[in-house]
Amino acid sequence: MPQPRAHTSKRRLIADRAARWIVSAGGIAIIASILGILIFIVVEVFPLVLPARVDAARKVAVPGAGVVEAVLSDDYRTHVATLDEHGVVRVERLSDGKVVYTTNLNPHPPAPSPVPSHPPSPGEGEIRVTAAAVPPQSKAFAAATADGRVLVKSMGFTVTFQGSERVVTPDETPPVALELDPEKRPLAAFAAQIDADGNVVAAGALADGKLAVARQSVEKNEITGEAKASLSRAEVEAPGKITALVIDAPQKNLYAGTAGGDLLWWTLENGQPGNLHTANAGSPVTALNILLGGRSLAVGQENGALSVWFPVNETGDTVRLARTHEFPRQPGAIRRIAPSQRDRSFLAVGERELGLYFSTADRTLWRGAAPVRGTTALFYTPKADGALVAGGGEVAALDVRNPHPEITPRSLFGKVWYEGYDHPAWVWQSSGGTDDFEPKLSLTPLLVGTLKGTIYSLLLAIPLGVFGAMYVSQFMHPAYKRYVKPMIEIMASLPSVVLGFLAGLWLAPRIQRVLPALLLMAVALPLFILLAGYLWSRLPRGFRGRFPSGTEALLFVFVLAGGIACCLSLSSGFERLAFGGDFQTWLLHVTGLSFDQRNAVVVGLAMGFAVIPIIFAIAEDAFSNVPSNLVAGSLALGADPWQTVTRVVLPSASPGIFSAIMVGFGRAVGETMIVLMATGNTPIMDWNPFNGFRTLSANIAVEIPEAPHGGTLYRTLFLAGLLLFVITFLINTVAEIVRQRLRERYTQL
Repeated sequence: MPQPRAHTSKRRLIADRAARWIVSAGGIAIIASILGILIFIVVEVFPLVLPARVDAARKVAVPGAGVVEAVLSDDYRTHVATLDEHGVVRVERLSDGKVVYTTNLNPHPPAPSPVPSHPPSPGEGEIRVTAAAVPPQSKAFAAATADGRVLVKSMGFTVTFQGSERVVTPDETPPVALELDPEKRPLAAFAAQIDADGNVVAAGALADGKLAVARQSVEKNEITGEAKASLSRAEVEAPGKITALVIDAPQKNLYAGTAGGDLLWWTLENGQPGNLHTANAGSPVTALNILLGGRSLAVGQENGALSVWFPVNETGDTVRLARTHEFPRQPGAIRRIAPSQRDRSFLAVGERELGLYFSTADRTLWRGAAPVRGTTALFYTPKADGALVAGGGEVAALDVRNPHPEITPRSLFGKVWYEGYDHPAWVWQSSGGTDDFEPKLSLTPLLVGTLKGTIYSLLLAIPLGVFGAMYVSQFMHPAYKRYVKPMIEIMASLPSVVLGFLAGLWLAPRIQRVLPALLLMAVALPLFILLAGYLWSRLPRGFRGRFPSGTEALLFVFVLAGGIACCLSLSSGFERLAFGGDFQTWLLHVTGLSFDQRNAVVVGLAMGFAVIPIIFAIAEDAFSNVPSNLVAGSLALGADPWQTVTRVVLPSASPGIFSAIMVGFGRAVGETMIVLMATGNTPIMDWNPFNGFRTLSANIAVEIPEAPHGGTLYRTLFLAGLLLFVITFLINTVAEIVRQRLRERYTQL
């Protein structure tokens, strides 16, 4: 008689279906969360790869102006100031095209009117400007006249508010005149600079080939407020026909370019030329300017070449100008160079082409046709968000979008030649003490630090974790295993911040005191363990059989404790015998390696202690999951326990062991608090185990609170996070592939 068919209760079916839906929803939610995090990181990083944009905004006609020789604007790009060939300065409001200020650079013209009814006519104090420029990192006009003078007019803008309306007022300080050529001949080239105190330095190439330098210094009486000006002038011989000149903002250096392609560099002391340094650039020099920071010299040449030079220290106290960065040539001679006041980018215009460049990364950000013909003036606006290009009597205003010029694959992962360095290097230094500091955002030292900390921690964690799991799984008595395994696994619950705190404040100074003993332990403890194991094996079998399997571990505990105590007691004697009494001095003088208290050894011990439980737990499960019939068969065929473990159990468990090592590797790569607290957090390219380092994860934790939202540093830190994400993904992928292949290989055992 057939049995009645069993029916599953409706409640159980509903519960099973609900459980399936909950588990599926949880898995999908985890995958969606990971993808969401990845997408968010990519969105934050993506702007780093966007190219610079330069767009034409408008053209401004300057009423009554002749040829515009120099141009600048206020910070908000609401007003444009021009200087024409007659020495007339005009300030035009862009919103309505109204000229709100005009004056003449001639020191003795009729009194200017803040808002004149008509521009000065040529007969009203007329001068002839032969060349003009905006001195580097200043808000001023400098002009050379046909009678051998240099005129400097401060052109700062004061911003006030009348209700909600912004009012921009030009600086009405009268110009300063310096006579460079007493014979009143036109200057072949000139440069000038004015500082915040009103001190002015001007240099000019005279018709007879000499170089003249004049300085007006202002001394102010702090009690009476009275200012007294003093003048000085000097002449020096110039080796070659000077075609371009520029003075840095601190008025400490004077640079010149010659028709023979030479670069000349004089140091200035109170306006007096000092030592001369020379370098050859090749083609005749047609344009010079100083980039932000006052050390990098942008050089334009007649053959269209564009390069950046700065002083480099050689052996001893020798300093030379070195060509450190080069850019693609323009089709014609470089006529004007305008530096940014925010970073190391600059504009360069030739006969037909305008280009935007970034010095440090050797990066050409944008190139295009010049917006006006016959460019006579070029200016990069103070906030680096626009440019002014003048030609004839009109000015073209450009919009510039260039938020992250520093970032290129080379600047992130390659060697870069930074100002003040003698050679290209990998450097991470995100902040400095001055506004003209240049961020150095190489991720290579952080990658090396990440690998360094990981490798040193795994040197401790892998042997102890894998062999500990092997012993506990295959040799220890089950009665002891029930206590030992949970004790080791519970180590994983220790907060990493506690381990980092103990490593940095307690372990590091003690290791520094007993480091010779630690080196001695690395050799002595394995020997003690091998000797103890050999002596144990030589004891009579009947005696050893009285103790349960696994009891011998207590013997090794005492051996290790005795070995450590012995090495510590011999530390000072070993240091005197092997290292002349001072290990740190010996290390520096003999090997050239430095010693820091918080170093890779400390991190290796602390982070290894954190990784051991993870590797142990997974590896022990892998050993325990090897089928018992394989072990029994091996023993039945005459193999001893050690042969069984190494020839049968270990190959069968190898996929799980490899997974354990990879999981431990991922744990070490992503560790933050231990390396943050137990190292010097110094991003250096060095595998020396006795100095510090900085990892990607620790760098994110240190830098992100101070990174401006949306800035280059902010997005670079997200790029570091994306790099960690990719590294972890690749490690897990490779681990899974290797694990599957090992499983296929040993599945027939």
